[in-house]
Amino acid sequence: MDHQEHTLIVAGKAVRVIRYNTVIVGAGAAGMGCALRMVELMRQRGVTDAAERVAVVTRGLALGASRMSGSDKQTYYKMGTSPDFPDSAAEFAKTLTAAGCCHEDLALIEGICSLQGFCNLVRVGVPFPHDRMGSFVGYKTDHDPAERATSAGPRTSRFMSECLQREVERHGVAIYDRQEAAAVLARGAGESRRAAGVATVGMDGAVTAFVAENTVLAGGGPGMLYATSVYPPGQVGLHGVALKAGLAAENLTESQFGLASVKFRWNVSGTYMQVIPRIFSTDAEGGDEREFLADYFPSMRSMASNIFLKGYQWPFDPQRIEGHQSSLIDVLVFNETQRGRRVFMDFRRNPVAGGGMAEFDLSDLEKEAAKYLAAAGADQATPILRLAHMNPLAIDIYAEHDIDLAAEPLEIAVCAQHQNGGMAVNKWWESTLPHAFVIGEMAGTHGVKRPGGSALNAGQAGAMRAAEYIVNAYGCELAGETVDAQVAEQLGGLAAKLERFSSGGADALNAGDVIGEIQTRMTRNGGHIRNAAEAKEALAEAVALCRRIEAWGFDVPAGGRLWQAIEAEHMSLTSAAILRAIVELLAAGGGSRGSYLVTSDDGVEIHEDIIDGRTGKPLRMKRENEALRKSILRLRYDAGAEGLFECETVRPRKAPTERKAFEPAWKEFREGGIYGD
Repeated sequence: MDHQEHTLIVAGKAVRVIRYNTVIVGAGAAGMGCALRMVELMRQRGVTDAAERVAVVTRGLALGASRMSGSDKQTYYKMGTSPDFPDSAAEFAKTLTAAGCCHEDLALIEGICSLQGFCNLVRVGVPFPHDRMGSFVGYKTDHDPAERATSAGPRTSRFMSECLQREVERHGVAIYDRQEAAAVLARGAGESRRAAGVATVGMDGAVTAFVAENTVLAGGGPGMLYATSVYPPGQVGLHGVALKAGLAAENLTESQFGLASVKFRWNVSGTYMQVIPRIFSTDAEGGDEREFLADYFPSMRSMASNIFLKGYQWPFDPQRIEGHQSSLIDVLVFNETQRGRRVFMDFRRNPVAGGGMAEFDLSDLEKEAAKYLAAAGADQATPILRLAHMNPLAIDIYAEHDIDLAAEPLEIAVCAQHQNGGMAVNKWWESTLPHAFVIGEMAGTHGVKRPGGSALNAGQAGAMRAAEYIVNAYGCELAGETVDAQVAEQLGGLAAKLERFSSGGADALNAGDVIGEIQTRMTRNGGHIRNAAEAKEALAEAVALCRRIEAWGFDVPAGGRLWQAIEAEHMSLTSAAILRAIVELLAAGGGSRGSYLVTSDDGVEIHEDIIDGRTGKPLRMKRENEALRKSILRLRYDAGAEGLFECETVRPRKAPTERKAFEPAWKEFREGGIYGD
């Protein structure tokens, strides 16, 4: 590999330059899947040193949502594999686009590629269960009209990334760990502008330029933006890096929120809720226990059945609030925490009656809950016994983190869990910056709602599509030996910025303080409860913070965390982008949809007794403006704009309806015509 590497001196700083055909930033299931597919495709084309042409760059090989996230049985959503019920890519796509703001062509591709990606995961060793006949067993997940979901247990995505990594390493692909992505490199201008690699800052402050013909961004979601988050600690994402480079983003308003434990970050979905634990609140010191849910449900039957339904209606959904539905629980939990109280799930006890409620009776549940628990044989006396019977691995995952569900209650909150929006991509997952591809959660392919587990399928589909296009349309050659003037100028700018951070200054900011400010603001104004006036104020604050960072920089003492300053800088830009999108959408008449509720003084009262814990006013909800399902909000970075970003609306792309006969389709494939527009 020495022939691919040299040192460049820019702004008085030594920069390590390494040449590749493609650099993939992110080592989760999507990034590793793309690296593996690229090497396999290159070797099929006769490239014997394929592994030396691809590199994986990561902030932390053991970090990220793929490695550290999960739930009771983490779901992989694919096309149906039941021998009894037919499914198709077209039907799959209809489910993905049902709530709007989703490109139909991408949804259809995710359906078409679904089983190919799933079977590849089985091939590399992910232990998805099948029965004696070889049929992969499925179940129903949230927003899922069919039993398309399957699981390899609480750590499905971890198994995926580990199995794919094992194959990538077997092929000999280089993995560069502990590298903070600082900038997407680019060359050219106007329509000829294109990606040229990525610059990173190591944990030791050293700068490396991975100069490449193609760049694949697979850095996951921006989970660290939120104070209450089920994303693993340190899940920063690459959105700020991408936005600064000029990539357009879509649907940044759309994220998914739900109940999760906070001591150990984990979704409390599935069987955690289906065993119907007691949910109560305390004061800040753990005293003054209250059965707060009981004040808002008409009966124990209703309250217990809706706790059950949170299992597969886990994401917060404003359309499941009125009439005492399951997402009323999220609203009530959030309200308690906004009052300074703490909320717990207790698997040792069944729900406790309040007011004039009858006592809990497992035989007195609504039909859906009663039927499910009966089929599972879950008639044990307490939630912990029912959980041990239905899913003992769900208990084990907490035990591994020193939490004994049989001995102590589990503290929970409404947390950020997944971003449905992200960077705009075409049907090959190429961004608006040519030669820059975006895959995994960072690609904005999902629209307003998505079935649980569909993100894992989308990550594999995008990985395969990006790899195929790069190898067959852009080729397998290494980047040129000479670093051109534009790339050198960008590296010089980065080196100078790092030097300025190290020098500090009277007004220089503290990166940790900045991150804390961002997290507080985003949880309050960019979370699952939103208000137009408050979002506008938050945007002004976020833009002002970006301007201060640009003017004053950070104070990083000698030997300090330069990488954290880079993170804070890019998080501030990501935060401003999301708030800019929220303000724009609400100004266009947007209301409650997806996984967030928009409050409005002239909205509908969702419950006669609920007072907004943040404002002290009755909680009123602005209903969804369904006309906006037919448009997608797109934004681009513009440093000169008042809100730092320019917005426009685009129509969701339609799926092609043309179906060619075999011979013409075969000819187009042989001649490479499928890679044209």
